Amino acid sequence: MDNRPIIGITMGDPVGIGPEITLKALCRAALYDRCRPLVLGDSEVLKAVNESLGTPLKIRPLQAPEEGLFVPGTVDVVSLSELDTARLRAGHPTVATGRAMVHYVMEAIAWAMNGRIAGLTTGPINKTAMHKAGFDFDGHTEILAKETRTSDYVMMLAGSRLRVALVTIHVPLVKVPERLTTERIVKTIHVTEKALKESFGIPHPRLAVAGLNPHAGEDGLFGDEERLVIEPALRQAVEAGLTVSGPHPPDTLFYWALKGSWDAVIAMYHDQGLIPFKVVHFTDGVNTTLGLPVVRTSVDHGTAYDIAGKGTADPGSMTAAIEMAALQASNRAKSRGLNTQGRKAAAPLQR
Repeated sequence: MDNRPIIGITMGDPVGIGPEITLKALCRAALYDRCRPLVLGDSEVLKAVNESLGTPLKIRPLQAPEEGLFVPGTVDVVSLSELDTARLRAGHPTVATGRAMVHYVMEAIAWAMNGRIAGLTTGPINKTAMHKAGFDFDGHTEILAKETRTSDYVMMLAGSRLRVALVTIHVPLVKVPERLTTERIVKTIHVTEKALKESFGIPHPRLAVAGLNPHAGEDGLFGDEERLVIEPALRQAVEAGLTVSGPHPPDTLFYWALKGSWDAVIAMYHDQGLIPFKVVHFTDGVNTTLGLPVVRTSVDHGTAYDIAGKGTADPGSMTAAIEMAALQASNRAKSRGLNTQGRKAAAPLQR
């Protein structure tokens, strides 16, 4: 029996770099050792991009995940749109392409929820194009939360050397302090700790929490958020039995995280966590949503309309995202005492 998890890969915006990086990632035969990759997208778009790239891949349209061959050199595609490739212009989204890219994601979520695929890796989409197509979401995360009916979820950027979970995400910097609450920080810590156990195979996660202010406030000299908001959250987490420390000065925290002192960092806001992360993992970082009932990973970049159609896009993040989805899917099954075929399994894998 084939124990490789089926990972649904949504193609992303058809006129962005999503189709290109998907095909480039699937040129790596080693991916097929870890999972059964299945693309949800548009077979004609993929054929056109494949021809322009000159890869040796064969595009194989099918109707359902169960029909896939899942062998190197063949890209199994469930074609969910029928876009006119003659009318598409790389880097120029339309209502039709916006509608298509959301449809790929919706279908992948539905399949993951009913067990037809073990997880999904999402290609890049564009908020403006999505809105033009009539979908009032800010991005993938909001779609996933709505479709899976999840209220407690966390955005994590993960790589081989660093994992960073965010308490606040796309919030103007001036509004971050008012958005930080003890309850929100506690939730982020608990969701992250559980995901590290179940999805990353780390039995006893060690978490570090960043302060908000320079020097973590320095006893109130540079701000009171550490004393009034962050420290109470840490006390609650420690009382619940979690291994967590902080608040640490943000300017030194990431140095020690890269040295392996902790399994993940809890950052207070977007750039606090993502600037150091992308210095280390700019080409191979993965965006993964924690707390969902399904496995979801994604590239940590956008549609890159400026280079779409030029054949120069780097597939590193897509490749890493597919590999991480496979790892998480396998570990989730094993954490429940089962493998992908429902039988008793060995201990979770660690990364």
